[in-house]
Amino acid sequence: MLERLMRLVRQARQAQTTAPEQNTLTPTAAAEATGPITEEQVIAALRTVFDPEIPVNIYDLGLIYGIQINAGEVLIDMTLTAPACPVAGTLPRTVEAAVQRIPGVASVTAQLVWDPPWTQENLSEEARLELGML
Repeated sequence: MLERLMRLVRQARQAQTTAPEQNTLTPTAAAEATGPITEEQVIAALRTVFDPEIPVNIYDLGLIYGIQINAGEVLIDMTLTAPACPVAGTLPRTVEAAVQRIPGVASVTAQLVWDPPWTQENLSEEARLELGML
């Protein structure tokens, strides 16, 4: 049993040392290797991230205020439904991880902005339907 465990540990260590590095391309090289990143791709990735308290994705919830794409670098301005939202420390990292999965993305920064404050007017029509507000 101990011998098997030691073999598994060695295999895991070897896999870690031989695993390819992720995102070693410069932003320009990443964009050139896969083609330009589109806003539609970023929006599709954002629609996979859901607010943990509201069963609506963050894009249709109206939490995304801006998307800038420049040669493999993506900058996202986003807000939360309230400044004291309990996911303020984790949701931007979740957004970055979702967008980072897009081929050609070299870096992602999701920054929280509070102006203008989020209101229910930010909800998309799809979100309103989903929440029974129409």
